Amino acid sequence: MLLDLVHHFDDAVDSRFDALRGDPIADRLFYTASELGDFGLLWVIFGLLRALRGGKLNERAAARAILATGVESFLVNVILKSIFGRGRPVREIAHPLPIRTPLTSSFPSGHATAAFCGAVLLSEEDAMAPIYVVSAILVSLSRIYVKIHHASDVAVGVLVGAGLGWIGRRLVPLQPRRRPRV
Repeated sequence: MLLDLVHHFDDAVDSRFDALRGDPIADRLFYTASELGDFGLLWVIFGLLRALRGGKLNERAAARAILATGVESFLVNVILKSIFGRGRPVREIAHPLPIRTPLTSSFPSGHATAAFCGAVLLSEEDAMAPIYVVSAILVSLSRIYVKIHHASDVAVGVLVGAGLGWIGRRLVPLQPRRRPRV
């Protein structure tokens, strides 16, 4: 029953993307977003750019996000994906632009987990937060668009990534915690 609902959700979302696929602008946007999301590259770039803006807060936020990208990648790509072992949507598809097809399980989407983990961590106390969030959404949706992930892989990846980002905020706060005076 639950698997039927998941498959129905995946098919419904995929059919919505079919209307966009093949459009040259959409192809360029989503394929580029997908490639930038490989190995958490976009989040490392955003982290480095934040660090270059200077100040202890920006440097700490950047270091935290870049470190979290590595931790998230290990947790998702080595542990979670090996537990679930879900196949990818389509093995043989003619892609209009070059795309790397991962060998790991489809569930959950590592691009979506990295994107939302990075966006949650980098957006704290930063006016650039909307750019991080929009980028995370684009990277996540790109994985459905290029038919590398099922929509449910991405949806769970968003939740896992945001959750890891919030945990990272709690474990490594940007500002030192003040002890209550007694």
